[in-house]
Amino acid sequence: MPSRVAVLSVHTSPLAQPGTGDAGGMNVYVLQTALELARRGVDVEIFTRATSSADQPVVRVAPGVLVRNVVAGPFEGLDKNDLPTQLCAFTAGVLRAEATHEPGYYDIVHSHYWLSGQVGWLAADRWAVPLVHTAHTLAAVKNASLADGDAPEPPLRSVGEQQVADEADRLIVNTEHEAQQLISLHQAHPERIDIVHPGVDLQTFAPGDPSAARAALGLDPHAQIVAFVGRIQPLKAPDVLLRAVARLTGVQVVIAGGPSGSGLATPDNLVHLAAELGITDRVTFLPPQSRADLVQLYRAADVVAVPSYSESFGLVAVEAQACGTPVVAAAVGGLPVAVADGVSGALVDGHDPDDWAAALAAMFAAGPATYGPAAVAHAGSFSWAHTVDALLGSYGRAIAEHRARHQPQPSARRTARRFSMRRGVRA
Repeated sequence: MPSRVAVLSVHTSPLAQPGTGDAGGMNVYVLQTALELARRGVDVEIFTRATSSADQPVVRVAPGVLVRNVVAGPFEGLDKNDLPTQLCAFTAGVLRAEATHEPGYYDIVHSHYWLSGQVGWLAADRWAVPLVHTAHTLAAVKNASLADGDAPEPPLRSVGEQQVADEADRLIVNTEHEAQQLISLHQAHPERIDIVHPGVDLQTFAPGDPSAARAALGLDPHAQIVAFVGRIQPLKAPDVLLRAVARLTGVQVVIAGGPSGSGLATPDNLVHLAAELGITDRVTFLPPQSRADLVQLYRAADVVAVPSYSESFGLVAVEAQACGTPVVAAAVGGLPVAVADGVSGALVDGHDPDDWAAALAAMFAAGPATYGPAAVAHAGSFSWAHTVDALLGSYGRAIAEHRARHQPQPSARRTARRFSMRRGVRA
């Protein structure tokens, strides 16, 4: 087991509020795994890019968990696609931080997303430690399922992902489906891939009183409610949900999140769409929610919808189910793992609003008692403790394999001993 892990998250801080900008499930993953590793006695230092002059250079999140805000480029105004120009500056900041310690300070590097992988590749090589990488999403996968009006990922990203896939000691994926994508798209060796399901905080996300939750949020106590939680961008397809609800009588929608990605170009697009569909009075828009308020929203909803065009896993789906709320999700990426079709919710093929309306109507007709208990049970199989168990297994394999590759072979040691003896040096 490593004693200290350097975690790289270049483009988004684990301290950022999920649901807006570039902050989402990856932020939650990085922070929650770090906290669980620290509880196991593993110190974690997370390197991320400072985005405000008010960011402290080092933030102690909890015992054993530090966040280092590295200054790399202007604090504000940089799009994620501009960040490759700042990787050199970011890498320099990471290397300077390590240089203040004795050699061998970090046992392993874990990079998240391809930008971090580029930095991790160099840092791991410089420090002579293994690199473990989690891609979270792949450019080729996103480009193969673009929403209307969404911009494709640039070729630079695909090249960078290939480089990291070639250089990492081990690759961590969320599901078997993602592992097959890495193998087919980037020729990753299957023996270097570890499947590690993300988790959920089962103490925080748990069933509660739906009536009290609706009262706290000011929602109609008698309405049928479907909720959407996430970044507002074409990739997440909240427009599909609005078009589906327009086909259902009386159903209300709560959309919690802020604009992100290509959605930043038209931040009020959903408001205008609701007006065009004639359902403005049935749609409630909320800003990104704190964890406590998010729990209330999950409990208040009859159904949570995850209509994304691409999802490597779908933490929202698991969090909602942990609160006893069934999920209707697109049958893409890792969502067929996160949602047990016909048991804890339903999967929908494609993004036709009619199909989504039918799936939502069936869920409302079945009632919460049909799927709620099964949703809680299904979510119970995903915990951050289970995630970290698997992470530590991957770390252990990476460290052992790295040492085996880099230790001198017996013949080399004998040659070195004979040479040193001839020089009168005791070997």
